[in-house]
Amino acid sequence: MEGVFLIAALTSILSVFLICLFLFVNGIPGMAKIGVFNFLLGTEWAPTDTPASFGIFPMILGSLYVTAGAIIIGVSIGLFTAIFLAKFCPERIHRVLKPAVDILAGIPSVVYGFFGIVVMVPFVRTYFGGSGSSILTASVLLGIMILPTIIGVAESAIRAVPENYYEGALALGATHERGVFFAVLPAATSGIMAGVVLGIGRAIGETMAVILVAGNQARMPTGVLGGIRTLTANIVLEMGYAADLHREALIATGVVLFVFILMINLLFSLLKRRQAR
Repeated sequence: MEGVFLIAALTSILSVFLICLFLFVNGIPGMAKIGVFNFLLGTEWAPTDTPASFGIFPMILGSLYVTAGAIIIGVSIGLFTAIFLAKFCPERIHRVLKPAVDILAGIPSVVYGFFGIVVMVPFVRTYFGGSGSSILTASVLLGIMILPTIIGVAESAIRAVPENYYEGALALGATHERGVFFAVLPAATSGIMAGVVLGIGRAIGETMAVILVAGNQARMPTGVLGGIRTLTANIVLEMGYAADLHREALIATGVVLFVFILMINLLFSLLKRRQAR
């Protein structure tokens, strides 16, 4: 069985290595042909023009804005929901809420997208203005989509804190609320951050739902009510007919997205190491 487990672990590592190899071997040459600064900081994406333009800066900003909005909505609601489920929720209510959160995690992203385009886009258009397909709509929808990940991991982290932390706080005169927020939560920070990082990873990598509600306009963002195109949407929308340098530019876009994920995980590792000290 040790051999079986070793082979399984090596297979996982090999899979990640092959994905990295494919991305960088096929993406870096295209980035070099276009020019690194022209590719990363260019503001015009027009692969069918003569001459063609391959600037992904609008898509980078679009991904960052949508992800930031999703973090503001998803992390705040998800964290307080996890605290409520772990330390404040009566058992009979918990038996209903917990399965409901788990069901949210199992809904396909395209279903979220249909909900967004049928309900959220008209709502934003009516009450906030614009076309409705905007950064605001995409941020709210992604914030809803990352809730199950953040709630599930954060609740598990809070429940994993030894009970004597909480009991010690009560023994020193703390109220129930102060014991939870000032004794239990700091001890669960590492697990909570893991849930936040997983949620951010899903928000950055989400494609189908964003395509349906973000407007898919490859231009510089003009405000929260304006349409945008994310990095993932750019790849999905054009990979089907791309060829030559256009295809290499889309793979290079995947490289940029991959580097973003690596930076997020590196930041998380640094935070954990700092907390350990």
